[in-house]
Amino acid sequence: MTKHNADNERIKRKYFIFLKEAKRQNESSVDAVAKAVSRFEAYTKYRDFKAFHFEQAVGFKNHLAKQSNQQTGEKLSKATLHSTLGQLKAFFQWLAMQPGYKSRINYTDTEYFNLSEKEVRIATARRETAVPTLEQIRHVIETMPHHSAIEQRNRSLMAFTLLTGARDSAIASMKLKHVDLVGGSVFQDAREVNTKFSKTFTTFFFPVGEHVQQIVCDWVRYLKDELLWGNDDPLFPKTNVVNGEDRIFKASGFKPEHWSTASPIRAIFREAFEAVDLPYFNPHSFRKTLVTLGQQLCQSPEEFKSWSQNLGHEDVLTTLYSYGEVQQHRQGEILRQLNMPRTSNSQNADDIARAVIKAMANQNLQNGV
Repeated sequence: MTKHNADNERIKRKYFIFLKEAKRQNESSVDAVAKAVSRFEAYTKYRDFKAFHFEQAVGFKNHLAKQSNQQTGEKLSKATLHSTLGQLKAFFQWLAMQPGYKSRINYTDTEYFNLSEKEVRIATARRETAVPTLEQIRHVIETMPHHSAIEQRNRSLMAFTLLTGARDSAIASMKLKHVDLVGGSVFQDAREVNTKFSKTFTTFFFPVGEHVQQIVCDWVRYLKDELLWGNDDPLFPKTNVVNGEDRIFKASGFKPEHWSTASPIRAIFREAFEAVDLPYFNPHSFRKTLVTLGQQLCQSPEEFKSWSQNLGHEDVLTTLYSYGEVQQHRQGEILRQLNMPRTSNSQNADDIARAVIKAMANQNLQNGV
């Protein structure tokens, strides 16, 4: 049975290069597109893309809706359907403009990849996600064992994530030289640190407690003073695995190498939360915890803007839109408080509200709204 089509492979390669070099998409985004196209090819039994017809789009859409998630066994979510079909629509729209395909593919046929309006609303609806409280994170850090060097690394990793709000991919690629203990900051240099959108910025330590900061400081000093590691060595190194005398692999110190992915970091987080009978919160959820903390501590637009920049956001609206949703229980508290008489208005809250409204108005003007 045919598993590929030579002409399809050539044009797919051209499209993936277009996404990476012209559209500046990263490898993971291109891989997601490749997976979507591969699914479609398997459904059509690898027919030439030149034979594309709207009936294929309709048939594949119905076929995909019946598929199950391999991990959960449940039907694919509307969000997965929406993203997969959107990637295919964009691919065939690009294909319809390429030499050799223009006369074969009807551009309007790509519209048949669309879901219904109702399905799109379900797929794109924002839903409340669980966010760890600052107290929960501190509790996990306090209870993590720290007798061996590996345990110290794991605990400091958790503390560092809270202290800086850095993404796990960035943390996995950080070097000792990126941490400034005197200045209380981390330089996320995109030339060496795997930051989102390859942005370079400085993060100052968030005010999450002196003990949390001390754990990180002790770890950095341990690497420099006791292990005598240099500036270019990893901040959080790989575990060195050796074959013991009983021929069983076991951990033995560190390798002066970076983790190739963030998977070991997430595994450490999962184990730490499970050890204290708390639900697992991934490293990225700590950023939402920090945004919640910022909403409580910041008393002026300038302060919240600084807090936002510290997370690597150029626009404060990114912080509010992507991370700043009010948790449901807090929403209820606020509404109940509004039902009670208040003796005075908060000038600082008014200033922040006006600044947000002004920023939104400016953004609408830029977008021509």
